[in-house]
Amino acid sequence: MAILPVGLLYVGAVLFLNGLLLIGVVEGRAAAPLNLFVGALQVVVPTYLIFTANGDPRLILAASGLYLFGFTYLYVGIGLLAGLDTTGVGWFSLFVAVVALGYSAVNFTIFNDRPFGVIWLYWAFLWSLFFVVLGLKRESLTRYTGWVTIITAWVTAAIPAFLLLTNLWRNPNAIALGLAIGGVVVFGALFVVMRRAPREPAPTPAPSVPARAR
Repeated sequence: MAILPVGLLYVGAVLFLNGLLLIGVVEGRAAAPLNLFVGALQVVVPTYLIFTANGDPRLILAASGLYLFGFTYLYVGIGLLAGLDTTGVGWFSLFVAVVALGYSAVNFTIFNDRPFGVIWLYWAFLWSLFFVVLGLKRESLTRYTGWVTIITAWVTAAIPAFLLLTNLWRNPNAIALGLAIGGVVVFGALFVVMRRAPREPAPTPAPSVPARAR
C-alpha cells in the first residue's frame, strides 16, 4: 500500500497536538482548528482517490481507510468547539480500532507492506485507548494515552513521512520488526512507570489519527 507522505506528516502533527491535549499542555479549543483542517484533508483526499480509481478495488480499498481518521479528527474538532460529551467519539474510536485490525491484515497479505501492517496495529491500540478514556471515561488512563499518542505521532506518522519524502524508507522487514518490538517494549514500560507514579487529576481529552492511501 503506497503512502501519501505529505498527508501522513500532518497526521503526525495533529496526533502530537492531541497527545499534548490529553496530558493537559494544550487547551481544548486551541486544538480544534488543526483537527478540523487535517480531518477535512482526510475526507477530501480519499474521495478524490476513489473517484479517480477507475474502479480499481485495490486503490479503493487503500483510500477507504483514510475516512476512519478524517471522521475522527472532524468529530474531535467539532466536539472541542461545541463542548460535546466525549462518549460519541469514544465509541466511534472502538469501531476504528476494530476496523484497523482488518487494514493491518490487508497490509500484511494483499499489499505485502509489513511496516504499515505493524503501524495499523499501533493505530488499533491507540484508538482502543481513546475508546477506554473517552467512551468508558477511564480517566486514570488519560495521561498514559496522551504519551502513547505523542509517541505514535512520531513513530507511525512524522518519521515515516519524512523518510518517504526523502526516499530513505528502506529495509521494510527491519523496520517492521523494529516497530513491533519497540512498540511492545516502550508502551509496556511506559504503562508500568505511569502506574507507579503519583496520580494527578487529568483533563478530559479528545483523540486524533493517521493517513495513508494508495
